Amino acid sequence: MKNKKLKILVIGAGGIGGTTAAFIARAGYSIEVVDCLPGLAQKIEEKGLYVKTPKETFIQKIKAFSNIEEIKEKKDVILIATKVNSLQNLSTSIDPILKNDSVIVSLQNGMCEEYLSERFGEKRILGCVVGWGATVHEPGKLEKTSDGDFVIGTLNNKGCNHFDFLKAILSQAAIVKCTDNIYGTLYSKLIINSCITTLGAICGLTLGQMLSKHKYRKIFIDTICEAVKVGRAKGIILEKYAGKIDFNEFADRTSILANLKKHLIIFIVGLKYRKLKSSSLQSLQTGRETEIDFLNGYIVNKARECNVNTPVNNWLISLVKEIEKGIRTISPENFNKSSISYSLFNL
Repeated sequence: MKNKKLKILVIGAGGIGGTTAAFIARAGYSIEVVDCLPGLAQKIEEKGLYVKTPKETFIQKIKAFSNIEEIKEKKDVILIATKVNSLQNLSTSIDPILKNDSVIVSLQNGMCEEYLSERFGEKRILGCVVGWGATVHEPGKLEKTSDGDFVIGTLNNKGCNHFDFLKAILSQAAIVKCTDNIYGTLYSKLIINSCITTLGAICGLTLGQMLSKHKYRKIFIDTICEAVKVGRAKGIILEKYAGKIDFNEFADRTSILANLKKHLIIFIVGLKYRKLKSSSLQSLQTGRETEIDFLNGYIVNKARECNVNTPVNNWLISLVKEIEKGIRTISPENFNKSSISYSLFNL
């Protein structure tokens, strides 16, 4: 295939980035990775990325760098899989390795496409939602913890360079689906991350442990309902999350039977992804800042623009910020009634 000669760079060799890169490399594409974690690039080159999935385990060596400045060859495709906090600095550092028709794909949490399209133009950005999970057991040792897909789409349906090639390389790691409403899909993913990632960081539990309890599911549901109101006020047409969970129903249906159904849906999500550990929790445990400003913070900022109240999301942000500052510890005790400060909460 002629397109296999196109040059790919993956920035970030963590759970999602490393796993994706390993699958693409194994399929014979021209790919390199960059990760600034001390010693990781050398480990990837010499020993390879160890990848465990529900179906197989393999090791894949890849050409790797410890910083972008080491890379001299311009790239056709750049996949960004770092924490979203680093996006602004990254957007400057990748300028020297971009071609006129290079494409950038964010595999990150949040609505990164908004920033990237303003910075590089819509034609050079492919919207992408990662619908599967992966974790890092130690640098270079990765596990794909849940199956799922990539959902991709061009911004405002204006087309995208190398679209077929991007679809082909991403399909090496997971099933690829296309959408005409990538912003609605991205916002739905942001909503679920604002629940799973943030609540997990605050209480320290896995998703299965967390969603087995009624009070956590109640916060989960209230966070969703606020985010839906904000999305509607901003004119975002929400897509079903993973093609199954309709967040509009969470916001609109309030009967006793509807509430029972909501809890059942969330409980099932917890069972399916019971081993999932919050990425923000992992950040806190290693002394790094979380992505809260780009998840619940995004919801709150957009809410201010359209005068929508978001007491639940405000409260969650305050808890995470207190943990980041060392004022509060990671614990299920953070969700005790005595600590709850938003008026809509009712166990």
